[in-house]
Amino acid sequence: MKVIKDIKAFQQIADYYRAAGKKIGFVPTMGYLHEGHVSLILAAKDECDIVVVSIFVNPTQFLPGEDLNEYPRDFLRDFHICKNAGVDYIFNPEKEDMYPEGYSTYVSVNEISDRLEGKYRPGHFLGVTTIVMKFFNIVKPHYAYFGQKDGQQAVIIKRMVNDLNVDVNIRICKTMRDENGLAMSSRNLYLNEIEKKQASVLNRALNEAKRLIMEAGINDTKIVRDEIRKYIESEAPLSQIQYISITDNSTLRKVKDLENFKGEILISLAVYFRKTRLIDNVIFEK
Repeated sequence: MKVIKDIKAFQQIADYYRAAGKKIGFVPTMGYLHEGHVSLILAAKDECDIVVVSIFVNPTQFLPGEDLNEYPRDFLRDFHICKNAGVDYIFNPEKEDMYPEGYSTYVSVNEISDRLEGKYRPGHFLGVTTIVMKFFNIVKPHYAYFGQKDGQQAVIIKRMVNDLNVDVNIRICKTMRDENGLAMSSRNLYLNEIEKKQASVLNRALNEAKRLIMEAGINDTKIVRDEIRKYIESEAPLSQIQYISITDNSTLRKVKDLENFKGEILISLAVYFRKTRLIDNVIFEK
């Protein structure tokens, strides 16, 4: 396994493997890897000849006052996780190389980036789509792997790739969870044991929302959201709910009445435990 920091050097590596007919799989990360990342790496290994993991804490997707400086970093730990998982290359660029002085070009996926997370974190997805597009131009992957935990991100990345005719196949892999159902996240490190235990209610709440719609036949999404809010607040008194949303997964538009709805439903939420903001979702066909 090799660690590459230079952008042009990596582009040359990518060109070499493409010319040789090798399939490149890419897993973009901000480091502090966990089992969710490893599952993406293994999915890439199943499908590709060469697996690349980027480790880069992207400053442009953090809002003022968010945890950019506190975000956990441990490159040596990440190196060993990647090596043990069979990664071929780690791309670990410097911030000054990715965003040199005078940098002014950004990729914006309009409308859907302003919904859900975008409403509460304006500008976040501008940073996400820009860095992902830059990585695609550097790594030149045939396949790129993302987790379903970031449900809105998955929709936005697929839209960007489609709209800009990017030659990459997007794979969305299932959310990995701990033994209590809490979605794997690098930010789980911030939680104490009590908060971590209470945070496991989020997955149960999402599954209960699905049950209310699919089994109990409730079509009024306000009723579903109100029930889920009460469920979370009763099971997790330390929680502070920012939003619970029920949307069409293709457009991310809110759905008020599901009676005549056909398609994929995305139920997503964001909940704080002290300063730690957790997101999760469930997707299902109706």
